[in-house]
Amino acid sequence: MRRRLVRGEESALGELYDRHAPLVHGLALRFLADEEAAERVTGEVFAEAWEHPLAYEPARGSLRSWLTELTHRRAERHLRERIRGEESYARFEERLRTASAAARADRMVTAMPGPLRTALELAYVRRRDYRAAAAELGVSADEARRRLRLVLQMLSTAVARTVAEPGTGRAS
Repeated sequence: MRRRLVRGEESALGELYDRHAPLVHGLALRFLADEEAAERVTGEVFAEAWEHPLAYEPARGSLRSWLTELTHRRAERHLRERIRGEESYARFEERLRTASAAARADRMVTAMPGPLRTALELAYVRRRDYRAAAAELGVSADEARRRLRLVLQMLSTAVARTVAEPGTGRAS
């Protein structure tokens, strides 16, 4: 994808947008709680990806993670601009911490081993209980419960790290 963007293939931008716009827009909306601002951030993120495709370095992580980071930075900038207006600093910091936890959790899910990510998807996206998830995964109910417990521990760690750093809005 990166090579195609560097070559200026418009179809690559379309594919990138189709594949990742829901993630980018959802994350921006979580940060900003404003549909219009989230749409602006989404446009800015994809414009940056189109204008500066070499900024994405595959050795540093997935394309999804890079887009998540771009979204985080753009949304944070919009929030900082807004705070100069009507929003209180305490509310701004709380929203930033919450959105940072969500972004960290998303990066963590993206980096999870396939079996854990699949168990998470079955339980929380497809709404399967652990027995149904076990049947679909072809593992024992105990193994499905173990995977789900591990996923929840990993995600709670992501949230705990972000909340534990008040005033920064950044996870370690």
